[in-house]
Amino acid sequence: MTKTTSPAGPVLDARALNRATLARQLLLSPAELSAKAAVEHLLGLQAQNVKPPYYALAARLEGFVPEQLSGLMADREVVRIVSMRSTIHTHTADDCLTLRPLVQPARDRELANFRKGLVGVDLDRLAVLARELVEDEPRTMGQLREALTVEWPDADPQSLAVAARCRLPLVQVTPRGLWGRSGQVALTTAEHWLGRPAQQAPAADAVVLRYLAAFGPASVKDMQTWAGLTRLREAFAGLRPHLSVFRDDHGVELFDLPEAPRPDPE
Repeated sequence: MTKTTSPAGPVLDARALNRATLARQLLLSPAELSAKAAVEHLLGLQAQNVKPPYYALAARLEGFVPEQLSGLMADREVVRIVSMRSTIHTHTADDCLTLRPLVQPARDRELANFRKGLVGVDLDRLAVLARELVEDEPRTMGQLREALTVEWPDADPQSLAVAARCRLPLVQVTPRGLWGRSGQVALTTAEHWLGRPAQQAPAADAVVLRYLAAFGPASVKDMQTWAGLTRLREAFAGLRPHLSVFRDDHGVELFDLPEAPRPDPE
């Protein structure tokens, strides 16, 4: 239930939070949205394997058939790319070109895990060379390792390929990801695949609002965990006058859009 408490604001218990999240995630009843609109609303779908995004949309959308998502991928309106939490997500083309720059600081931090294998490697030079390679033709991680090792024979080959993936927005080209098709993972840059340049990372507060629409009510830590980012507290603080504020059963502060659905927990 939702119960009013101290000036800290109303408390949302686990059942109320559960119902609210299910509603935002389009899981209370089938939504009459297009596959593209759903992927955009959800800010992307976890896609470490090929089929989960299809299952995710089948659970959410009225009349969904796999060809709807597969067609978008074939037409390059959605793509598969490493983004949130260093995992592969299916994003719309627009979100690929904006959300991937947003999480670049996390990809830079990820590189620290491979510093021993990158001693003596000029990472700026690596990014330039890797871009030339994958834009000449899509490359597998194995092919990237082999080509980059020629330039840096003393470096760890796997670390070189991971560094390319961290420094560049590399998308998986089709037929990988298409329903009923198979294909090894081959990579090129998002800009090359989509035929337009990457965009500036959006303001953090704009992404906070989209996140709350899809995942709220949520804490600052919830969003930081979802995005794999830190230092989002300032963005929430700036939006506070425009947000509803709650607490969970443990006293954690939660934020939400004032008009977002919060169904009766009963």
